[in-house]
Amino acid sequence: MNVPFRVALTADFRGPDGTPRYRDVGLSLFDDVTGITVNHFAEHSAEIQPDQLSGVNGVIVLTPKVTARSLTAANDLLAIGRFGVGYDSVDVAACTAADVVLMITTGAVDRPVAEATVGWMLALTHHFRMKDRLVREARWNDRSQYMGCELRERTLGVIGFGGIGRSLVKLLSGFGMNTPLVFDPFTTDEAVAAFGAKRVSLDELLMQSDFVSLHCPLNEQTRNLIGDRELRLMKPAAYFINTARGGIVVEEALFDALSNGRLAGAALDCFNDEPLTQPPRFAELDNVLLAPHCIAWTDELFRDIGRTACQGMIDLYHHRRPIGVVNPEVFNRPGFQSKWERLTT
Repeated sequence: MNVPFRVALTADFRGPDGTPRYRDVGLSLFDDVTGITVNHFAEHSAEIQPDQLSGVNGVIVLTPKVTARSLTAANDLLAIGRFGVGYDSVDVAACTAADVVLMITTGAVDRPVAEATVGWMLALTHHFRMKDRLVREARWNDRSQYMGCELRERTLGVIGFGGIGRSLVKLLSGFGMNTPLVFDPFTTDEAVAAFGAKRVSLDELLMQSDFVSLHCPLNEQTRNLIGDRELRLMKPAAYFINTARGGIVVEEALFDALSNGRLAGAALDCFNDEPLTQPPRFAELDNVLLAPHCIAWTDELFRDIGRTACQGMIDLYHHRRPIGVVNPEVFNRPGFQSKWERLTT
């Protein structure tokens, strides 16, 4: 081919002055690939604008939404790579209709999110936040009011048993916990048992678990999956952890359960409306830990996500099917096949 394959990154990978926000997002993988050029969008937009995709063959997306409107002039766009595994911000049907393959970074987030979840479990049960405050406020003698508990002999409930859920169960295998419980309608008893866990109904998981951790995608089946009825099934001494998506849990119901002592505590990385422009109601509660959808962010995480996203673009450029394709049916579309032949080598 005579023209380069153009890969663009959304503008939020850089700060206002144009300098990189993150140490390594895998772009070095392109260094030895002749024929691929890389640049960044000039401006950040909450939704990718049609003109931003002009002349772009592949785009790696951090936070902007990809809508049907975004793709109205995407004649030369072959691929969208989501920087992560969640893709509720992307109109998948619109991508397929526009003959655009959507990729996620399968596997790259598993260990960091699982590790962050373990950290939150320890922080909640040992009252890290309050014990830090006792020292800062010189309240030494109040320490006996914050007796913690160990993970030993407690039960973990995992909602969604993909790569993150499996990694979490593996990491916790040395803590002396009870057999983990799993709710996931898209797996099998045998697949769960292979990780030393037990597959149960959602209600059984909620009633028996000391920790309930969300690791499922947000879609029409999981939206508002955890509401008032479900939260009332949980033990008063249990903890709720969400590193998945805000829309999976009804925030008003969770706030009510936490503020009225029907749950021991929670750790929340995700919210219904992001980014937050003012403190949420949860900030009023001392039994809640909060993070701005970044609790698992590490240099290693961004490096591995970036390498996976970049490798997906390289695979497509060399006419190979990448991993992590969300809409594999697009490969059977004549329009995609024609575009793939025209734009790649």
